[in-house]
Amino acid sequence: MLVIIGTVVVLLSIGGGYMLNGGELGVLWQPFEFMIIMGASLGSFIIGAPMSVLKGTAAAMGPMLKGPRFSKESYVELLTMLYAVFRLAKTKGDLALESHVERPEESPLFQRFPGFMHEHHSMEFLCDYLRLLTLGTNNANEVETIITEEIDAHHHEHAKISTAVVNMADGMPALGIVAAVLGVIHTMGSITEPPEILGHLIGAALVGTFAGVMLSYGFFAPFGRAIEAAYAADTEYMNCIKAGLLAHMQGYAPQVSIEFARKMLPPGLRPTFAEVEEAVTSAPTE
Repeated sequence: MLVIIGTVVVLLSIGGGYMLNGGELGVLWQPFEFMIIMGASLGSFIIGAPMSVLKGTAAAMGPMLKGPRFSKESYVELLTMLYAVFRLAKTKGDLALESHVERPEESPLFQRFPGFMHEHHSMEFLCDYLRLLTLGTNNANEVETIITEEIDAHHHEHAKISTAVVNMADGMPALGIVAAVLGVIHTMGSITEPPEILGHLIGAALVGTFAGVMLSYGFFAPFGRAIEAAYAADTEYMNCIKAGLLAHMQGYAPQVSIEFARKMLPPGLRPTFAEVEEAVTSAPTE
């Protein structure tokens, strides 16, 4: 939503300022200039990006428009779910988790937390490491290394997408100059035309420079940053799970384990201790 609002603000600011200064919007509509810039930018993007990034960029449009999807309420639910998992493991042993992690979509434990169940990647991430516990893994340091590597790989894969979009934005001003130069070349071929026609042709050529800068700094560079922010939220969510898991493996009580996880959250999304305690207390039990 913020991406849409920001896009509208950019368009209104540029178009409104131009019109208030006496300009005519119709002069700015030069489809061939835009075709040169956008087409060349897309082509360079395809040249420099592997297929996984191309597919990932298309898939990133949804998260970019929606923005980071995790709220304070999402983290309260996550911490409550982790508490329920750790309490079950503490009272009945890690093997009690086996049926839940093998078929999480059928687990009555996870079904109590519908928001978390919709996070399929996070669900798989948690269940993979809970499965290691059921298999007898108890070295927290070794597991921490593996988890960190997996999260870093996940983050790196997403970072390729945002970086590719930002790189495309960086090239747009130069491609705008290319479009402008081509417009000037076309104008030179009409040098014998009357001044009003030459003025129109020169104005059309200059639109290329304007369009390249506007598309870069007004739209595509912010789009890349928005994709980066949306995927960074996924990393924060996984780091929260990581902190709770490692605390549990080190033998801490469920209340302490989820407090470790809570402390990993950014201040703007971190629920208070009292909010988590109230959610844990009021949560239904199996």
